[in-house]
Amino acid sequence: MNDTKLVIVVPCYNEEEVLHETTRQLTSVVERMEKDGIISKGMFLYVDDGSKDATWRLIEELSGSNKRVMGLKLAHNVGHQNALWAGLEWAAQSEFDAIVSIDADLQDDVNAIVEMGQKFNAGFEVVYGVRNERKTDTFFKKHTAQMFYKLMSTMGGDVVYNHADFRLMSRRALQALVAHPERNLFLRGMVRSLGFSQEYVYYSRNERFAGESKYPFSKMLSFAIDGITSFSIKPLRLITSSGVLFIFVALAIICYALYEYAVGHVVPGWTSLLVSLWFIGGAILTAIGVIGEYIGKIYREVKRRPRYFVEKMANIE
Repeated sequence: MNDTKLVIVVPCYNEEEVLHETTRQLTSVVERMEKDGIISKGMFLYVDDGSKDATWRLIEELSGSNKRVMGLKLAHNVGHQNALWAGLEWAAQSEFDAIVSIDADLQDDVNAIVEMGQKFNAGFEVVYGVRNERKTDTFFKKHTAQMFYKLMSTMGGDVVYNHADFRLMSRRALQALVAHPERNLFLRGMVRSLGFSQEYVYYSRNERFAGESKYPFSKMLSFAIDGITSFSIKPLRLITSSGVLFIFVALAIICYALYEYAVGHVVPGWTSLLVSLWFIGGAILTAIGVIGEYIGKIYREVKRRPRYFVEKMANIE
């Protein structure tokens, strides 16, 4: 008999509209897995990331009526990655052998967890949930997502294309992950860097069941910058390359200016001077901004502030 114990970690932020349906679908999945002998026990842990609605009240109610539901309430909103980390950190020290992470909005197909469990039983320690299509995404969301993955690849980041944070990890792999001390979390890249035996499960992405997306363009852009600067120094090298390029451009302009002086064309061209000043000024400010991003990350790391604080727990001994 299979003795695998599974826990599903679900970060939540203002998800009162979807929690009942999420619980129903997750319960159905783990019951099927238990019946088929894929796992011996299935639970799920909701992590409330400082929600402003009734999310935590619903989690408490669900944990009272459904023995599979557990809950962690964070004292303050710390962001998706830190909330997920809180759940994973708890799971790494628990009795569970396999840990799945999934968002509460049901856009990721919960039925893919069944195949993930089968892959785990076959010996794989990290199983990625990968979207095989993005038909439910808007034109803007689809193309900005594609730009993100291409940019990450160009900048040297090793991420799985069309994979978010829907994955299964063994307890051993998860313990290796939570051993990372950094505060600037980009879990997609961090998990990929662990190694261990890896496999993929492909699924079709659904529309959000209810509520609104928690990732507007501003957060997507910030997340992309965090991902690039957390796993690559190529932006800094691009600054160096740009500096060398500007030196050659400057030499060419100097040669041109000396030639114009030699042939007697000494009337100054204010247009070219103005354009040059604006261009070089913009390049300098961009370079300072990129360097500042890395310095800011160093600042956050050396302060070593806690990632989160747990305020309450539900159905956790």
